[in-house]
Amino acid sequence: PSRAPPSSPCSAPSSSHFSLALTNTLVMGLAFSSLYQWVFGGREYKVVMVGLDNAGKTTILYRLHLGDVISTQPTVGSNVEEVTHRNVRFQVWDLGGQDKLRKVWTTYYCGANAVVLVVDSMDRERIHLVREELAAITCNEELRSAALLVLANKQDCEGAMTAVEITEHLKLHSNKEHAWQIQPCSATQGKGLFEGMDWIAHTLRNKR
Repeated sequence: PSRAPPSSPCSAPSSSHFSLALTNTLVMGLAFSSLYQWVFGGREYKVVMVGLDNAGKTTILYRLHLGDVISTQPTVGSNVEEVTHRNVRFQVWDLGGQDKLRKVWTTYYCGANAVVLVVDSMDRERIHLVREELAAITCNEELRSAALLVLANKQDCEGAMTAVEITEHLKLHSNKEHAWQIQPCSATQGKGLFEGMDWIAHTLRNKR
Protein backbone atom coordinates (compact mmCIF):
# COMPACT_ATOMS: atom_id res chain seq x y z
CA PRO A 1 0.00 0.00 0.00
CA SER A 2 1.14 3.51 -0.69
CA ARG A 3 2.37 5.60 2.21
CA ALA A 4 2.28 9.34 2.66
CA PRO A 5 5.75 10.81 2.44
CA PRO A 6 7.26 11.76 5.80
CA SER A 7 6.74 15.38 6.71
CA SER A 8 9.74 17.60 6.25
CA PRO A 9 11.19 19.28 9.35
CA CYS A 10 10.97 22.50 7.32
CA SER A 11 7.33 22.11 6.43
CA ALA A 12 4.99 24.94 7.50
CA PRO A 13 3.05 24.41 10.76
CA SER A 14 -0.65 23.83 10.58
CA SER A 15 -2.98 26.80 10.94
CA SER A 16 -4.06 25.55 14.38
CA HIS A 17 -0.45 25.44 15.58
CA PHE A 18 0.14 28.92 14.17
CA SER A 19 -2.96 30.31 15.89
CA LEU A 20 -1.90 28.77 19.20
CA ALA A 21 1.60 30.21 18.90
CA LEU A 22 0.22 33.62 18.02
CA THR A 23 -2.16 33.51 20.98
CA ASN A 24 0.67 32.54 23.34
CA THR A 25 2.82 35.37 22.00
CA LEU A 26 0.04 37.91 22.47
CA VAL A 27 -0.64 36.69 26.02
CA MET A 28 3.06 36.93 26.89
CA GLY A 29 3.25 40.39 25.36
CA LEU A 30 0.24 41.62 27.31
CA ALA A 31 1.62 40.13 30.51
CA PHE A 32 4.98 41.84 29.98
CA SER A 33 3.25 45.12 29.17
CA SER A 34 1.17 44.88 32.35
CA LEU A 35 4.28 44.08 34.39
CA TYR A 36 6.13 47.03 32.84
CA GLN A 37 3.25 49.38 33.64
CA TRP A 38 3.07 48.06 37.20
CA VAL A 39 6.81 48.52 37.80
CA PHE A 40 7.53 51.67 35.79
CA GLY A 41 4.15 53.31 35.54
CA GLY A 42 3.78 52.77 31.80
CA ARG A 43 3.51 56.49 31.18
CA GLU A 44 5.45 59.55 30.21
CA TYR A 45 5.66 62.53 32.54
CA LYS A 46 5.45 66.05 31.18
CA VAL A 47 8.05 68.47 32.51
CA VAL A 48 8.15 72.18 31.68
CA MET A 49 11.55 73.83 32.10
CA VAL A 50 11.46 77.58 32.63
CA GLY A 51 13.81 80.36 33.67
CA LEU A 52 15.16 83.68 32.50
CA ASP A 53 17.13 83.94 29.27
CA ASN A 54 20.74 82.76 29.49
CA ALA A 55 20.02 80.58 32.53
CA GLY A 56 21.18 77.45 30.66
CA LYS A 57 17.87 75.69 30.01
CA THR A 58 18.64 74.47 26.50
CA THR A 59 22.12 73.32 27.50
CA ILE A 60 20.53 71.33 30.34
CA LEU A 61 17.88 69.83 28.03
CA TYR A 62 20.43 68.48 25.58
CA ARG A 63 22.85 67.41 28.29
CA LEU A 64 20.00 65.25 29.61
CA HIS A 65 18.85 64.13 26.15
CA LEU A 66 22.20 63.54 24.44
CA GLY A 67 24.60 63.36 27.36
CA ASP A 68 26.75 66.09 25.87
CA VAL A 69 27.07 69.86 25.54
CA ILE A 70 26.00 71.30 22.21
CA SER A 71 26.16 74.78 20.75
CA THR A 72 22.85 76.53 21.43
CA GLN A 73 21.05 79.69 20.42
CA PRO A 74 18.49 81.63 22.48
CA THR A 75 15.25 79.64 22.36
CA VAL A 76 12.46 81.28 20.39
CA GLY A 77 9.29 79.50 21.43
CA SER A 78 10.19 76.06 22.76
CA ASN A 79 12.26 72.92 22.36
CA VAL A 80 10.91 69.52 23.35
CA GLU A 81 12.75 66.23 23.75
CA GLU A 82 12.11 62.87 25.37
CA VAL A 83 14.48 62.09 28.22
CA THR A 84 14.64 58.60 29.71
CA HIS A 85 16.21 58.30 33.15
CA ARG A 86 16.11 55.21 35.37
CA ASN A 87 13.41 53.66 33.19
CA VAL A 88 11.20 56.72 33.55
CA ARG A 89 10.28 58.69 30.43
CA PHE A 90 9.98 62.45 30.56
CA GLN A 91 8.69 64.76 27.86
CA VAL A 92 10.74 67.87 28.62
CA TRP A 93 9.66 71.26 27.28
CA ASP A 94 12.35 73.96 27.27
CA LEU A 95 10.61 77.34 27.11
CA GLY A 96 12.23 80.56 25.91
CA GLY A 97 13.15 82.96 28.71
CA GLN A 98 13.10 86.39 27.09
CA ASP A 99 10.59 88.82 28.57
CA LYS A 100 8.05 88.59 25.72
CA LEU A 101 8.31 84.78 25.70
CA ARG A 102 7.77 84.45 29.45
CA LYS A 103 4.30 85.86 28.91
CA VAL A 104 3.25 82.70 27.04
CA TRP A 105 4.70 80.10 29.42
CA THR A 106 1.21 79.42 30.74
CA THR A 107 0.11 78.01 27.38
CA TYR A 108 2.45 75.04 28.01
CA TYR A 109 1.37 74.28 31.57
CA CYS A 110 -1.64 72.06 30.85
CA GLY A 111 -0.91 68.49 31.93
CA ALA A 112 2.52 69.26 33.40
CA ASN A 113 3.59 66.89 36.16
CA ALA A 114 6.66 68.88 37.16
CA VAL A 115 8.24 72.29 36.69
CA VAL A 116 12.00 72.78 36.49
CA LEU A 117 13.00 76.36 37.26
CA VAL A 118 16.55 77.00 36.07
CA VAL A 119 18.35 79.81 37.87
CA ASP A 120 21.53 81.49 36.64
CA SER A 121 23.50 81.49 39.89
CA MET A 122 25.71 84.28 38.54
CA ASP A 123 22.83 86.65 37.77
CA ARG A 124 22.33 88.47 41.06
CA GLU A 125 20.85 91.55 39.38
CA ARG A 126 17.81 89.68 38.08
CA ILE A 127 17.13 87.26 40.91
CA HIS A 128 14.12 89.39 41.86
CA LEU A 129 12.63 88.65 38.43
CA VAL A 130 13.08 84.94 39.05
CA ARG A 131 11.23 85.35 42.34
CA GLU A 132 8.36 87.07 40.53
CA GLU A 133 8.14 84.31 37.93
CA LEU A 134 8.22 81.68 40.67
CA ALA A 135 5.34 83.41 42.45
CA ALA A 136 3.30 83.27 39.24
CA ILE A 137 4.15 79.58 38.79
CA THR A 138 3.13 78.57 42.31
CA CYS A 139 -0.17 80.44 41.97
CA ASN A 140 -1.07 78.90 38.61
CA GLU A 141 -4.07 76.60 38.91
CA GLU A 142 -2.85 74.20 36.20
CA LEU A 143 0.34 73.58 38.19
CA ARG A 144 -1.31 73.11 41.57
CA SER A 145 -0.21 69.47 41.81
CA ALA A 146 3.10 69.78 39.94
CA ALA A 147 6.42 69.06 41.63
CA LEU A 148 8.91 71.95 41.60
CA LEU A 149 12.63 71.45 41.02
CA VAL A 150 14.89 74.51 41.18
CA LEU A 151 18.21 73.98 39.39
CA ALA A 152 20.86 76.39 40.68
CA ASN A 153 22.95 76.36 37.50
CA LYS A 154 26.52 77.56 36.87
CA GLN A 155 27.83 76.40 40.23
CA ASP A 156 31.18 75.84 38.52
CA CYS A 157 31.60 79.61 38.12
CA GLU A 158 33.50 81.60 40.73
CA GLY A 159 31.22 83.93 42.67
CA ALA A 160 28.04 81.95 42.00
CA MET A 161 25.22 82.24 44.50
CA THR A 162 24.93 79.15 46.65
CA ALA A 163 21.81 77.02 46.82
CA VAL A 164 21.19 78.43 50.30
CA GLU A 165 21.36 82.02 48.99
CA ILE A 166 18.99 81.24 46.13
CA THR A 167 16.59 79.50 48.51
CA GLU A 168 16.47 82.68 50.60
CA HIS A 169 16.13 85.01 47.59
CA LEU A 170 13.25 82.94 46.20
CA LYS A 171 11.63 82.43 49.62
CA LEU A 172 11.28 78.74 48.84
CA HIS A 173 10.53 77.79 52.43
CA SER A 174 7.31 79.80 52.25
CA ASN A 175 6.05 77.53 49.45
CA LYS A 176 3.65 75.17 51.18
CA GLU A 177 1.62 74.22 48.09
CA HIS A 178 4.16 72.19 46.11
CA ALA A 179 6.71 69.51 46.76
CA TRP A 180 9.99 71.29 45.98
CA GLN A 181 13.71 70.73 45.88
CA ILE A 182 16.69 72.92 45.03
CA GLN A 183 19.62 71.22 43.31
CA PRO A 184 23.03 72.86 42.70
CA CYS A 185 24.25 71.97 39.22
CA SER A 186 26.53 72.75 36.32
CA ALA A 187 25.06 72.20 32.87
CA THR A 188 28.44 72.37 31.14
CA GLN A 189 30.00 69.81 33.48
CA GLY A 190 26.86 67.70 33.77
CA LYS A 191 26.96 67.77 37.56
CA GLY A 192 23.78 67.70 39.62
CA LEU A 193 21.38 67.29 36.70
CA PHE A 194 20.59 63.61 37.09
CA GLU A 195 20.31 64.00 40.84
CA GLY A 196 17.55 66.49 40.10
CA MET A 197 15.84 64.05 37.74
CA ASP A 198 16.11 61.37 40.44
CA TRP A 199 14.16 63.62 42.77
CA ILE A 200 11.45 64.29 40.17
CA ALA A 201 11.09 60.58 39.35
CA HIS A 202 10.90 59.63 43.03
CA THR A 203 8.41 62.40 43.83
CA LEU A 204 6.09 61.62 40.92
CA ARG A 205 6.15 57.87 41.55
CA ASN A 206 5.18 58.43 45.18
CA LYS A 207 2.20 60.56 44.08
CA ARG A 208 0.68 57.75 41.99
